[in-house]
Amino acid sequence: MASRVIPVEAFDLVVFGGTGDLARRKILPALFKRYCAGQMPGPSRLIGAARSEFTSDDYRDFVRPALKEFGEAEEGTSLEAFLNQIEYVTIDARGSTGWQELSTLLEGHDRIRAFYFSVGPGLFKDLAERLHGYRLVDPASRIVVEKPFGRDLETARALNKVLCRHFAEGQIYRIDHYLGKETVQNLMAVRFGNMLFEPLWNAQYIDHIQITVAETVGVGGRGAYYNKAGAMRDMMQNHLMQLLCLIAMEPPAQFEPDSVRDEKLKVIRALSSVEPHHIVRGQYTQGDGVQGFREDVDDPRSKTESFIALKCHLSNWRWASTPFYLRTGKRLKGRDSQITVVFKDAPHSIFGPDAGRHNNELTIQLQPNEGITLDVTIKEPGQGGMRLIDVPLDMSFAEALGPDADAPGAYERLIMDVIRGNQTLFMRDDEVEAAWAWTDPIIKGWEARGDVPKPYDSFTSGPDTAQQLMRRDGREWRGIDP
Repeated sequence: MASRVIPVEAFDLVVFGGTGDLARRKILPALFKRYCAGQMPGPSRLIGAARSEFTSDDYRDFVRPALKEFGEAEEGTSLEAFLNQIEYVTIDARGSTGWQELSTLLEGHDRIRAFYFSVGPGLFKDLAERLHGYRLVDPASRIVVEKPFGRDLETARALNKVLCRHFAEGQIYRIDHYLGKETVQNLMAVRFGNMLFEPLWNAQYIDHIQITVAETVGVGGRGAYYNKAGAMRDMMQNHLMQLLCLIAMEPPAQFEPDSVRDEKLKVIRALSSVEPHHIVRGQYTQGDGVQGFREDVDDPRSKTESFIALKCHLSNWRWASTPFYLRTGKRLKGRDSQITVVFKDAPHSIFGPDAGRHNNELTIQLQPNEGITLDVTIKEPGQGGMRLIDVPLDMSFAEALGPDADAPGAYERLIMDVIRGNQTLFMRDDEVEAAWAWTDPIIKGWEARGDVPKPYDSFTSGPDTAQQLMRRDGREWRGIDP
């Protein structure tokens, strides 16, 4: 099954921070793959902008090995043709250097302009002011901003105010790459496209929902940032919050940006405050040839969490009494992102106590090996009475759709959505602020109590107290696959 390529209009994409790690690993390879798929029209250009004093030829030489390493590019006509659509401008985000050159490069081209802020949020204000001052933005222009969108409600509001001073909300694309994943979008297709699930998608039939985003890596070169942010700010407040919204939202009136985002906002505003005993924070330690968190962030007294697990509730009719368990952490036993919907037991078992307890579980595997599994109860083969076992109905997207499905990566899809002007998979200003309004009291609470994260061994499932969080309720976390 070959995926259908939907053409886009010609565009100029200016990447501020064009020599940075995100551009090299994600943005440039994503554009190259879309070019190879026929989705980057001939007149379109990618314009790198950064402090490095490169010529356009120098920048192409910089881009080439990145595309080979991260974009599966091979020497040939496609690679060279793509490189020929790349330009570069040496630019100072806080000064005047390069801005007139960028203006000259863009003028006279009647096409969509998108500006990707692949830089720290401290430069957003300067870039916005200079784009406005040099008249580089027209009503059809868009800007893309990466997280973090502030570090609390106050800074998020200030950032939104800065951006909205120079751009309309409809021009601002706050990108969260998790929302570009094929399986994440399939959450809505599974829920709202199948009569099988939607009537059961409520507290009457669902016992609880688990959301796990586990990583095997530590903080790496992000130690200074991560020691200030922690797992709550870096992952829970955005990535896991978005997954929670998609799994819990009401059906939108139609599949269009503001209808979807209105329903997501209602979920965030329905989140109840989290009790301290429903929060588990952890910090990975040395072991198996790796450093501990405190060594990685160069702070022997750090109280920042590399792991967090929460139990939370939504105060609405659909989900009253159904708990949501969320966890994320670094240096865990596997790279495993999944959502598991655990349905309640049958109200009465006709098979007697020897059959055991059985329930249905729907697992949406986000990474790796994207797919969906539904556990159903059947009779165990053989003689000797009615013995029940649970078996999975398993659909791996790679196997079910075939090798020609070629589902685009998250950044590929999201960048093309920016060019199309489709904001469905991007966060709105009120959505970001509502997420921080829920998050801030949780962080302030443990800071006021002086809580210290629980240590956990690297390459495990996290601190033991996270397991106890579930076991107190007679439940278990689904295992993290190594």
